[in-house]
Amino acid sequence: MGQVRQPRRVQAYDGELGAAVARAQEGDEAAFAVAYRFVQPGLLGYLHGIVGDDAEDVAADAWLEIARDLGRFKGDGAGFRGWTATIARHRALDHLRRQRVRPRAGGTEQDVLDLPGPHSTHEQALESMSTERALELVRGLPRDQAEAVLLRVVVGLDGPAAARVLGKRPGAVRTAAHRGLKRLARQLGIGGDAEMGVTDGASRTLGEST
Repeated sequence: MGQVRQPRRVQAYDGELGAAVARAQEGDEAAFAVAYRFVQPGLLGYLHGIVGDDAEDVAADAWLEIARDLGRFKGDGAGFRGWTATIARHRALDHLRRQRVRPRAGGTEQDVLDLPGPHSTHEQALESMSTERALELVRGLPRDQAEAVLLRVVVGLDGPAAARVLGKRPGAVRTAAHRGLKRLARQLGIGGDAEMGVTDGASRTLGEST
């Protein structure tokens, strides 16, 4: 099977993000604002897929923790995105527990990453929707599939990073993302080969949420 490629947008900015984070750790507030602008759109899209309309409040809580613990972070731009996603996920799950709302149940939490194929009906499915509509449909997926799709397509994490956020095996995350994208395609009435996968086009559609 082929691998899901990271969005070109994310690949292009990771170097600059890493540099901004390093400066922010030295006390540069403007650099922290740069890092925030790089990370926040994908993080907010991910949280919308978990907690819906409360995403901005949860994101604010997450950023307070990110700012507080920034000195403890070690890694590059890609690592920072994974670290912030982990913090945001913990805050989202805390929020759901406080609201006495159980996260959407799915099948077993499974693999999400190495999806095959350079072109797919999954891409067509995502490109045919507005970002708001896409996130609405993603929220309707079983939780394991929704989180896998959101982390890979919206946040732009690679396979191992998404697996670390979820505490799962990369293979498990692969399957969940594949199933989720197939289900989205079916909901939109777009047929396709079960063995096709995520592409850069799909990443652009969801990954550029604002």
